[in-house]
Amino acid sequence: MKELYDLTCGKTSKVFIRSYSTSFSYASRVMNKSIRRHVFNIYAFVRLADEIVDTFIDFPQSQLLDRFEEDLRFALKEKISANPILQAFQDTYHQFNIEKELVFAFLNSMRYDLLNDGCDTEEKLNNYVWGSANVVGLMCLKVFTQGNQEEYEKLKDTAIALGSAFQKVNFLRDFKDDLYGRKRNYFPILHHRKLDETSKLEIIKEIDKEFKEAYQGIMKLPKEAKIGVYIAYQYYKRLLRKLKRSSVKKIKESRIRVSNREKLWVICESYLKLTFN
Repeated sequence: MKELYDLTCGKTSKVFIRSYSTSFSYASRVMNKSIRRHVFNIYAFVRLADEIVDTFIDFPQSQLLDRFEEDLRFALKEKISANPILQAFQDTYHQFNIEKELVFAFLNSMRYDLLNDGCDTEEKLNNYVWGSANVVGLMCLKVFTQGNQEEYEKLKDTAIALGSAFQKVNFLRDFKDDLYGRKRNYFPILHHRKLDETSKLEIIKEIDKEFKEAYQGIMKLPKEAKIGVYIAYQYYKRLLRKLKRSSVKKIKESRIRVSNREKLWVICESYLKLTFN
């Protein structure tokens, strides 16, 4: 009955992600079945770790993260876990030969969130984004290229750029919650200056540059993954446009979002663009 357990663990990852992220859920649905469940497994793993450091504030977060890492190490070594999300993740990890360094770089960034209040230098920002976002993109790229190391190396830099752009959009979108709720400021520029229209546009200009680099890689992705990644790219581009149009006051006071109706439009528009060139 081990097959039933594995199937149930995969379904758990799927439900977990659909509960936490409608935008990611929409994008992943159009990916080929051969890779879809593995992308769910990766994102459920990172979402669970992120929950520990972001929302379990009334509980012993450091101890919970230590326990999570201990269980993860056991799962990767023994290829089994009683934690359904870790069980699903270890299956993907082994099937696609994901480097251990990528996995633990991610956990290092999660631990950084518990010990620090953000990034006051470009070096700290780059290190944090590498672990919190870039390595997640590379884990997914391992799945997208399905063992083709040559293709993986060709697309590696653009996957890093896309992960970085996504993360920085999240930082700007979540500015209110991060700064006032969690006491974290991820933008070095804002450790010396206030968030105003000028600094906001400087941040957005940098993100736009990364999106342009990432687009080149998206167009070269295998067809099984391309449409899903392209939809996520277009969703985040739309979110960035809304942030650009929003006043600094609004960003400081609320979480800018894309409505479900807009998300559905992004899916339809993206599908048509890629299908009919």
